[in-house]
Amino acid sequence: MTSPRLIRPSPKLSFAFGPLGIEKLFSHADLNRLENFCRIVAGEPLREFHSEVARAQLADTDILITGWGCPAIDAAVLETAPSLKLVAHAAGSVKHLIGPALFERGIAVTNAAAANAVPVAEFALAAILFANKDVFRFRQLYAQQRRSLEMHQSFDGDSGSWHKKVGIVGASRIGRRVLEFLRPHDMDILLYDPLISAAEAEQLGTRLASLLELMAECQTVSLHAPLLAATQHMIDAEMLARMPDGATLINTARGGLVDQAALEAELSRGRLSAILDVTEPEVLAPTSPLYELPNVVLTPHIAGAIGNERQRLGRLITDEIERFVAGDPLQHKLTLEGLRYQA
Repeated sequence: MTSPRLIRPSPKLSFAFGPLGIEKLFSHADLNRLENFCRIVAGEPLREFHSEVARAQLADTDILITGWGCPAIDAAVLETAPSLKLVAHAAGSVKHLIGPALFERGIAVTNAAAANAVPVAEFALAAILFANKDVFRFRQLYAQQRRSLEMHQSFDGDSGSWHKKVGIVGASRIGRRVLEFLRPHDMDILLYDPLISAAEAEQLGTRLASLLELMAECQTVSLHAPLLAATQHMIDAEMLARMPDGATLINTARGGLVDQAALEAELSRGRLSAILDVTEPEVLAPTSPLYELPNVVLTPHIAGAIGNERQRLGRLITDEIERFVAGDPLQHKLTLEGLRYQA
């Protein structure tokens, strides 16, 4: 007589984020997959953790999918979630959301930063190529003169990417993806990152340089470092002054990497250009000159996943939860130490 097969109950899953709906992050196919190996507790994401309804749902939750707009998961919240075993963040950086208490309880953490890196790197690549081609300056000239400029025949400036020096600041997950995307293009790539060796840089297809050297030599500089105490305002007035005339600074990382006052002063003089998806503060004052300067392209933090790109994040998280439920190792597991170096 064979023993009866032990059937494990499906883990209970809740969502916590806003204002996006669940369907903005998860395709119908991925929601169906989640329902195959989890029991979804509620069809709407939690927006807060302190009401009686929220506390009751957390008490019945084994896996919590978080996202943009999720409240902080502090020690008090954890006390209401005794069964919680996994926090799966369907977005990029999660360090604003969690702290040591979660790791001390042995709760696993994963996030979709690897999926969010793809559109950021694509944005940075497009910005680098457009900057090298002087697209924004030619757009301005064309709008002003409204005639054939015959640039393809008569222009003898330094526009174009052929062996142009490009500087990448930070061999982060996104920085490495940008380096990968740049590989097919004929450019000379310099990298600044104090945490990697010259040999590692060479494996990434680049040459390691000091920040001073990179800023002085590169016509285009793209920032991909995390915002830490050591990197706050790392691009200051001195570093900006080192950039060659006509150079372009690209920032898709964090606004705090750059001294905003120094940047506005330098850009107002017209010597440099900038493509900025992030600033300090995140929304500039209405009086900021950056809104109007012809040598500045300012976008409202759109380099990361927007629109249908968000479902790439949901796909990664669905894959991670499937692994977790099956008892397989998470591919994007975070540690408390690794959290320190997140953007």
